[in-house]
Parts: sequence; C-alpha cells; structure tokens
Amino acid sequence: MRASAVALFFLSPLVAEFLLGDFTVTMLPFLLLLAPMYGGAALVIREVARRTGRGWPTIVLLALAYGLFEEGITTQSLFNPDYAGAHLLDQGFVPALGIAVPWTLYVLALHTVWSITVPIALVEEVSGRRTTPWLRTPGLVTGCALFALGAFGTTMASYGMDQYLAPWPKPATVLVIVALLVVAAFRVPAPIRRPGAAPSPLIVLAVTLGGGALFMSTKWLPDAAGVPAMLAAFVVVIAAILGWSRRDGWDGRHRLAAAAGGLLTYAWHSFTTQPLAGGGAVVTPVSHVFFALCAVALLAWEARRVARGAGARQDGVRAERS
Repeated sequence: MRASAVALFFLSPLVAEFLLGDFTVTMLPFLLLLAPMYGGAALVIREVARRTGRGWPTIVLLALAYGLFEEGITTQSLFNPDYAGAHLLDQGFVPALGIAVPWTLYVLALHTVWSITVPIALVEEVSGRRTTPWLRTPGLVTGCALFALGAFGTTMASYGMDQYLAPWPKPATVLVIVALLVVAAFRVPAPIRRPGAAPSPLIVLAVTLGGGALFMSTKWLPDAAGVPAMLAAFVVVIAAILGWSRRDGWDGRHRLAAAAGGLLTYAWHSFTTQPLAGGGAVVTPVSHVFFALCAVALLAWEARRVARGAGARQDGVRAERS
C-alpha cells in the first residue's frame, strides 16, 4: 500500500494550498517543500488512527490538533498581528486570549477538514485497505521524520519572514491543548449503531456542499454574524455525518459524497481568492480552472470505482439469497 501512502502525502498539500487557491500552477515545484508538513501529518494521523483500530472521530480530533500545532506553533499566525502582511487579527481580536476569534475558527476548520480529513477520506476509499495500516513500522517512522522536518522548515520560514515569536505562555498553552486533543482522540468512545437507513449519497453531498458554502461565505459577513455561521456550518455537517454514518446502508458512496462536498467547496472558493505567490492576470484564472478540473476528474474516477464496488457487493448478496 505504499502507493496509497505516497498519494496521501502529495494530495494533502495539493488540496490544502493549491486547490484552495493560495498557489498557482507555476508554483507546483513548491509542493515538494509543502508535502513533508501537510502530507507527513496526514499520513501519520491516518496510520496511527488505523493501527489503533480507531475511526473518524479520532482522525478529526487529531486533525484539529495538527491545525492548532501548525498555526499556533510553526507559523504562529494565531498570535502574529502582521503575519504575511495579511492583518489576520484586525477583526474580532480578543485581548484576553491574544487571538482573533474569526481567524482562529476559520483556519483551524480549514486544516481539520480540508488539509487532513478530506485527503485521507479520498485516498482511503480507493486504497483497497480503508481501515488497515498501509505502512510497516519503518514507513511510519519515516512519516514522522518527514513531518518533523516539515514542521521545522515551516517554523524557520515563518520566523524568517516576520521575525515574530509569540510570548512563551501562548505557545505553551497551545501545546497543552494539542496534548489534550490527542488524549481525547484516543479516548473517544466507539460509535453506536442507530436505527434507520442512511440517506441517499446525494443528500450527503448536498449537506456538505451547503455547509461548505455557508462556512466560506462568512468572510463576507460581519463578525457578529460570521462567527455563529461558521460554527453552525461546522457543527451541523459534523453532527449529520456522525449520525448518518451509524445507520444501516452507510457505505463508500456516502463517504465519497461527504469528501466530494469538501473538495468541491475548495474548488469553487478558489475563484474568489488571489494567490499568495505565482499569480498573474492569466495564470491565476487558468490555475483555478486547472485545479478545479483536476478535482472534478478525481471525484469522477473515484465515483466509478466506488460504484463498481457497491455493485459487486449487491451482486454477491443477491447470489447468496438465490
């Protein structure tokens, strides 16, 4: 399953930065520098969760811990008022916490859902070994080393850009919260089956697309409306998926629909953004179209594979009953 591990290693940064619209096609060589941080984290999170027999609640909590670690420790964008010259803390800043609530919620959701969870879901669904480890111990150790290297490189690059270091209580608090999230990830109870049938995959897709649209639209809303809308979008979608996934009939079609909603949200949202690097009057829209088409092509390919698998299972059930 090394191919699946390699696919996840590169898909995570592709979704996190290129499909989001932060970088254009001219910056694709930069993928090699982004992959250790994003891809290494996604791979380690997935492998550790599956090696311990854990499922999606564990993966999501570990993804949240990763997002907090990246933005609170390596880039320190949660605390830096002038990070990348973007003035991310201008709106909704809470002096007692030292963070801007809108930016904190927004960026942590981006990492939890899109940087880690969506790529894992997409690769797992076509891997042939969705819930079992892909790597032996040396491979997992290599993944950890790559993540550590990526974290170090990101930290050095961020410091070199702004020469900013948050006062020590802030990163120390982040590390404590990250540790608590990791502990919670491995203490979350196993899901309990619920009565009833899972909805159509199209309903799952519609809900995730709607939640994604509401979440992304908050950047055009005032904080008083944007923060509650952001929380509502995240909570409703997570609650719906957790509830539906415990019902009879939930299968690969539903999992793919949930991941597709996330991927397509990034695809359309990229057209509303300007790249951080590599942009231009022509290259920017061309890049948005290119990455969006790649996302659609990936989903179409996966949908055919998942549909064939579902059809084969149904044929097997009918054969057993006949």
